[in-house]
Amino acid sequence: MERSEIVSLLEVINQQVSSSVLGGMEEEYEELESMGLITINRESVQWSSAMTPAGNAYLGHD
Repeated sequence: MERSEIVSLLEVINQQVSSSVLGGMEEEYEELESMGLITINRESVQWSSAMTPAGNAYLGHD
């Protein structure tokens, strides 16, 4: 994923307390998770994601 794609997706996630993993984008979310920028909650039927401190730092949010 390019930096602009990462930033765009992180901004969407950051705008919500718990962002639903968008259908068909599981691979992108899993890539962000592998980079340590988000966590994915796989416990519910609809997966959700949340920013990590590293994700906030990537966006320049402390």
